[in-house]
Amino acid sequence: MTMRPKRVLLFATKLGYQTRSFQAAADRLGVELAYVTDRCSHLDDPWNDRALPVHFELPEGAAGAVLDAQRGLPVDGVLAVGDRPTVTASYVARALGLTYNHPGSVEACRSKLRMREVLREAAVPVPWYRAVPLHSLPEPSLLGIQYPCVLKPVSLSASQGVVRANNREEFVAGATRLKRLLDSPEILATREHNRDQMIVEGYIEGKEVAVEALLTGGELRILAIFDKPDPLVGPYFEETIYVTPSRLSGEEQQAIEVSLLSSVRALGLTHGPVHAEFRLNQNGVWPIEVAPRPIGGLCAQALRFGPQAGDSMALEELLLRHTLGLPGSDAEREELASGVMMIPVPRSGVFAGVDGQEEARATEHVTSVEITARVHDYIAAWPEGSSYLGFLFAQAADSAEVEHALRTAHRKLRFHLTPRLPVEHPVTHAVPPGDHAN
Repeated sequence: MTMRPKRVLLFATKLGYQTRSFQAAADRLGVELAYVTDRCSHLDDPWNDRALPVHFELPEGAAGAVLDAQRGLPVDGVLAVGDRPTVTASYVARALGLTYNHPGSVEACRSKLRMREVLREAAVPVPWYRAVPLHSLPEPSLLGIQYPCVLKPVSLSASQGVVRANNREEFVAGATRLKRLLDSPEILATREHNRDQMIVEGYIEGKEVAVEALLTGGELRILAIFDKPDPLVGPYFEETIYVTPSRLSGEEQQAIEVSLLSSVRALGLTHGPVHAEFRLNQNGVWPIEVAPRPIGGLCAQALRFGPQAGDSMALEELLLRHTLGLPGSDAEREELASGVMMIPVPRSGVFAGVDGQEEARATEHVTSVEITARVHDYIAAWPEGSSYLGFLFAQAADSAEVEHALRTAHRKLRFHLTPRLPVEHPVTHAVPPGDHAN
């Protein structure tokens, strides 16, 4: 009797770079992917991918629509790409009896405010924080605000809208700017919750890292710790370079793992990919974000697993194997150091092209140059922006060589951005929403 192929529901905000990587991994494994996205339900399958359109901002209703559509069809696993789809995916997995995180745990991760509350209750280090209304901003001194502080939207990702304030004037200006972003047409179109408030928290000094991990029945496995060698001190927090393996001491890396384990246990996460961000200083390890999903966009290409000289696999294939319980999900990251630069946006403007790509590709240790911005698109710089001009990738014997290669290649690129005319349409993205760096 012929065995049917395994079938996985992949939840994604938009079908972009990472979903194509998942499709390539699924084809390699002989796995069927069924897509669930929140694109317009009035479009009649324009990309011929048979994706099911739902509204992720109403996760229980979206889950009901998915379950109705999948009635009578086999579903062997569930995966979510990006933050917005994770709650819907958790409800679907629970209804189907599939191993996944509990919806309550995932919902706590979607709100920066709720995450801070949960971690504080579990005695995991967090800065002081306040929920502050945006519709009628109180006088900062009445809130007991201490400086420097950081203003954040409650639900957005990729550091969009995040601003550091060093005094009252910067606080008021940052809050005004954040409110304008949350009231913008592109954010309104996402139907995000919590647009009427922001979270204000103490600024945490120190080095910042990103961690990619996997949970299996509550057991934590670190896949990679990425150093972020560029200082993220504000006023905005656009990320640039990720390099692994980390050059932190073994003691510091162990402390990061302990903090991540404490955080996922406090939040109740038990199964699947985890992407987390931490700051380290003399007072310990501070969780910035813990998300039940993999690293986003093209950044996953910085990770390969399996034999050094042989048929290694992408992160997406590792996650499919893990979701389906297939052999190989315990493969270790390859030995070579690797890294990615999310090419920063120097200023907002209309992308008119880039020179120097061939020179950048010829840089020693650079493995790929991917320009994702499209000519004539308006590209917003941070804090309003959330999409990069492209990505640079490098591999070398050690992390210092990788970092040097990425910086050298970036200096060879010359981007052309022109002012946007007032009559043009609102912001479009160089990278589809959901294909952010992290």
